[in-house]
Amino acid sequence: MLPSKWLEEASQRLDGKVHRTPLTHDAERGLYIKWENRQKTGSFKARGALNKVLTLEDWEREMGLVTASAGNHGQGVALAAQTLGCPVRVFVPQDAPQVKVDAISALGADVVVIDGGYHDAEEAGLAYAKRNDATWVSPYNDGHVVAGQGTCAQEVLQDQPETVTATWIVPVSGGGLLAGVSAVLREQAQPKRVIGVQVATQAYMHGLFYRNTQADVEDLPTLADGLAGAVEDGSITVPLIRKYVDDILLVSEDEVADAVAFAWMEYGERIEGSGAVGLAAVLSGKISARPSVIVVSGGNIQPEIHAEILKRYEK
Repeated sequence: MLPSKWLEEASQRLDGKVHRTPLTHDAERGLYIKWENRQKTGSFKARGALNKVLTLEDWEREMGLVTASAGNHGQGVALAAQTLGCPVRVFVPQDAPQVKVDAISALGADVVVIDGGYHDAEEAGLAYAKRNDATWVSPYNDGHVVAGQGTCAQEVLQDQPETVTATWIVPVSGGGLLAGVSAVLREQAQPKRVIGVQVATQAYMHGLFYRNTQADVEDLPTLADGLAGAVEDGSITVPLIRKYVDDILLVSEDEVADAVAFAWMEYGERIEGSGAVGLAAVLSGKISARPSVIVVSGGNIQPEIHAEILKRYEK
């Protein structure tokens, strides 16, 4: 469903252009942790965005790039546009963390704040791209974006061969990271299980995976802002995840906060809520298989929110 050639080409295309992020082994807990919070722009999104933009023709870039983002993908596309010298406009929801919005602007993008949530920003971005014949760069509904995200798994397999038979735990929202990682694993490894994790307050992919619908999913406030929003109709990530992934689990807001605090106190890593869901699933006992690989997908948390979480655990 996703050409293996695309996965190979993405790895070659991104070599030297993105960080090879750290993989640490917590032997006591049987965990390998891939720290994508150390990636350029502070999240894995730089991989898929840059891979996609590098595949575009010159004229497609010259028409200008357009995307929608809760924050991290927008930074990835803005970085790609800055690298290749093309204009970019990023549509963000009104509740996007300011630290992410500021980072997008600092990379030279034109940021448009849309009233409403992520889905509203995505609709506005798609409409703008169509009206202006601009080049849409989806956060997840694109094969080259998915292939770029899969390079994260390729690095882990190369750095630690033991992980070929591990249980893999990956955050999921629109599914670009989970689809890319699972596609690589099914081609290059024999994982025990591949598990997606998202917050119960934004369980859209969970609904699609288990009930083939997201119509009845509640859209509630979440610490994992990068995982917010419904999945675009017809997204290629949905069939890929159904084919390659074994389970999608849900974690609570409190469990996410616990994981954010744990990452700082135990590993000295600042991670955001959306990046913490895999660790939350392990710490809460929802996943007990070992060895396990946890992908921590990002670290762009609003500083005062991080401080507030840590304060709870100092008492």
